[in-house]
Amino acid sequence: MKTTAIVNMMLIMMLFSGVISAQKKPVTGYAPVNGLKMYYEIKGSGEPVVVLHGAFMAITDDWRLWINELAKTRKVIAVEMQGHGRTADIKRDITYENLSDDVVGLLDYLKIERADIVGYSLGAGAAMMTAIRHPEKVRKVVSISAPIRRDGWVKEANDFWPNFTVEMMKGTPAETEREKLNPVPNSFPDFFSHIKAAAMRPYDFGADKLKATKAPFFFIHGDADGVRIDHIAEMYRLKGGGYTHADMAPHPESRLAILPDTTHVTLMNKMTTIVPMINDFLDAKPQKQ
Repeated sequence: MKTTAIVNMMLIMMLFSGVISAQKKPVTGYAPVNGLKMYYEIKGSGEPVVVLHGAFMAITDDWRLWINELAKTRKVIAVEMQGHGRTADIKRDITYENLSDDVVGLLDYLKIERADIVGYSLGAGAAMMTAIRHPEKVRKVVSISAPIRRDGWVKEANDFWPNFTVEMMKGTPAETEREKLNPVPNSFPDFFSHIKAAAMRPYDFGADKLKATKAPFFFIHGDADGVRIDHIAEMYRLKGGGYTHADMAPHPESRLAILPDTTHVTLMNKMTTIVPMINDFLDAKPQKQ
């Protein structure tokens, strides 16, 4: 009886310790990376995971909730990419290649040899490109709602950008929150032009290059998130999915999830569904073939 009470007390203390650890204020800093002063936050302990936001986002509000949840079980390195949040923009194209090189520059600065990468939208593209360009730095990739080619988006998504203007962003949180955080006052219009140019620029990561990546990928999409369903299937097949009856053979290391009744934006509302799936994927050990 006494032994049971001691064990129960130890379990409670361990659980309480984990909660307190996740609630601690993050370590913050600016890393000199490729001409940027890149803002980052580190929270939690355990295996390192880099978390990359979408366009016009920063480490605020909903995205911080994702960071806090992931930090309960691992060491989260949250980044504000070029021009976003507290990271000032520079005279350099915003490309997936540049963003991926920035991620690796940050890992080198922090002396982290290898990490998992979780990205959403723009950040998902950067995560995939990091695995392509710097395979030695990436253990696993979680890509939330991003294609590997511009034509992977549905036509309506690509047709939207030419008519998208900075005036349409006036007074939105994307503008007002960035103005509060960014070190360069009144720089949102120039930053908007930078993002728009990036969105309209043709790109193709290369199907052969994605297929050649060693890191397992977890593709997470909404059933109406603007990425073509056939393109999602193509990406999953390139990573070994879609060919196996996993009741009869080992499941491929890469995974796919398509959430019902979910758009590109409302994926951010599905944290309680998505984060446990991410944790399960990142914690999974390779299956014996």
